[in-house]
Amino acid sequence: MYQTLSTQLEKNIQIITINRPEKMNALNQLMMGELGLAIDEVYRNKDIKGAIITGAGEKAFVAGADISEFLTLSPKQGEELAKSGHVVFQRIEYSPKPIIAAVNGFALGGGCELAMACHFRIASENARFGQPEVNLGLIPGYGGTQRLTQLIGKGKATELMMTGDMITADEALAWGLVNHVVKLEELMPKAISILEKIQTKAPLAVARVVKCVNAAIDKELDGWETEIKEFAACFATADLQEGAEAFIQKRKANFKGE
Repeated sequence: MYQTLSTQLEKNIQIITINRPEKMNALNQLMMGELGLAIDEVYRNKDIKGAIITGAGEKAFVAGADISEFLTLSPKQGEELAKSGHVVFQRIEYSPKPIIAAVNGFALGGGCELAMACHFRIASENARFGQPEVNLGLIPGYGGTQRLTQLIGKGKATELMMTGDMITADEALAWGLVNHVVKLEELMPKAISILEKIQTKAPLAVARVVKCVNAAIDKELDGWETEIKEFAACFATADLQEGAEAFIQKRKANFKGE
């Protein structure tokens, strides 16, 4: 189905693998289009309860963009490229189903931006993160200037983007860019175990967590008011009734997303 991706559904978890290992899984326009289709499937397919995005091989998650595509672009075409990337990555960020980045090596440029668009990140010990666009006379264009600042703070983000330096997985953990660092062979099991735990929770509540967290950093929204409204909306769900009854009866809740 895809030329640049592979997908596999296991235990209601859709594993989306960026599959250009010969190019260090570099992003190109075809891949961005296919990634958009893969995310649409996550939204649409009721059998998918969560997703993991990772890279093929052991060297790279996504080691940047395919620079050869940039050589002939006009400013207008550059604007269109950035806008198309924003659309795909915002679909990831706003997904009502959890999407985790399992970063298995270099996550540079567009790769770091893709990882940051996911709800959170797990890194292998060999992972490296950076926004080295200034080395090419560019800046991040897929949301990197915004998400990196939100995740690690203005000072560190500005330094990383101005110097083009890379940071290690352990530095990324200390700075709040990733949630966990594990051995490479433990990366996918860790991501799957977290998603399996999330699957035991109320899916409508999980989706509302995503909505409220995103509202906290959306300048067009009032995050406090969003929380109040989403909290109130929970009281109209069968899941809240089930969760409360299960708690009182000291049994495991059986949520149905209703």
